[in-house]
Order: sequence, then C-alpha cells, then structure tokens
Amino acid sequence: MVLFVVVGMLVSSLPSMAQDSMDVATADTAVAEAMVVDDAMLGDEMTEEDSGLHKVLKTKFIEGSTTFMSLVALALVLGLAFCIERIIYLTLSEINAKKFMEDIDARIESKDIEGAKQLCRETRGPVASICYQGLLRINESLDNIERSIVSYGSVQTANLEKGCTWITLFIAVAPSLGFLGTVIGMVMAFDKIQSAGDISTSIVAEGMKVALITTIFGIIVAVVLQLFYNFILSKIEHLTSQMEESAITLMDAIARYKKQG
Repeated sequence: MVLFVVVGMLVSSLPSMAQDSMDVATADTAVAEAMVVDDAMLGDEMTEEDSGLHKVLKTKFIEGSTTFMSLVALALVLGLAFCIERIIYLTLSEINAKKFMEDIDARIESKDIEGAKQLCRETRGPVASICYQGLLRINESLDNIERSIVSYGSVQTANLEKGCTWITLFIAVAPSLGFLGTVIGMVMAFDKIQSAGDISTSIVAEGMKVALITTIFGIIVAVVLQLFYNFILSKIEHLTSQMEESAITLMDAIARYKKQG
C-alpha cells in the first residue's frame, strides 16, 4: 500500500519537474542568444570605429597640401624601410654570446685552435668575427692581439650603426616639411584674403586647416620613426656590450693558452 502511494506521488511530480527543466533550458537559450547578439553588436561597433579612424586619417591626408603631404609620406616610407632593414640585420647578428664564448674557451684550453677558428667561421654576428680576428694572431704578442680585436671591433660597431644617420635625417625632415607646409599654407591664406579684399572667416579657416594638417602628419611621422630608432639603438648597445665582454673573455683564454706553452 505504501509502495503505491510513493509511486503515485512520483508520477504526479513528473509534469512539474519537466516544466522546470524546460524553463531552465529556455532561460539558458535566451542568455546564449543575448550573448551572441551582444558580441555581434560589439564587433560591429569595433569595425565601425576602425573604419571611422581609417576614413578620418585618409580624409585629413587628402585635405592637406598635396605637395607637402606627399613629401611627408615619402619620408615615412623611406624611414621605415631603413628601420626595418636595421632591425632585421641586428636581429640576425644576435647570438647566445655566453654559450659561444664557453665553447671557444673550452677549445682554446684543449689547444684546439683550428676548431675554435672553425666555430667562429660557422657562427654569424660581430662577436664571432672579432674572436676570429683574435685567433688569427694567437701566436703574436698579447698587445698585438688586443689592438687587432679593438680595431676590428670598431669596424663591426660601424657596421651595426650603418644607415642610422638616414633614419635621424628623416626624423628631422618630416616635422620640418610639416612646418614648411604650415607656413606656405598661411601665406596662401593671406593671398586669398588679399585677392578677396575682405577678411572672410571661411577663407582664413580653410587656409589654417590645410596648413596645420601638414604639421600634424609631420610630427606623427617623426614620432613613429623615433620609436623605431630608439629600439634600434637599444639593440646596437646590447650587441656592443656583448662584443666587449667577449673580447675580454677571449683575451683571458689566450693569455692562459700562452702560459701553458
């Protein structure tokens, strides 16, 4: 009897449990659909913002003086070309100098000078180059070896800095072109005022807007190139420090080699 009562209670509760499950599933579906809609709206807003910024920059570039804006754009392109070339060159010149010098030191200590030279020839970068120059004169005096390393180190440093003068040139030229465009734009605005014979707000505003746009883009180009230039300088300093430390390590290894006879 009790069993029938329990079964009856379970059967009567099944519809309410099913209804609760359907309500939960419906709520979950609604939340998921709301999240999808929000993501889609957010993506549309981001796309609109990106396209809006691109459109504004393009419009302002066209509104500027064609001659000077083209020169500013050319300075940006050429400056970035030199920056990218230097970054690639410096990145390829970097090696694990500490491990490389440990291998060189071990070969010199075992009197395997040819093996050390071969390792230098097979390794890229200025660190391996100055070590190879020192090993070529290992049978000479320590003073001659040191002078050779210092001299060749100066050559390698110059190679690292090659092209940086052009980057600094474009950093200086870009805002100068912008300022020049500003001055000429102001002169043109005053010429229009003189021709019209009256001070018109629209004429003055148009001339000043065109003039200031060239200055803005010139400063933007200079800032972008300056950031790349500072990054390049940091890599050059890192490589120069590696060269100096490696030269000291090499001289110590050669001195121990000569003492061993």
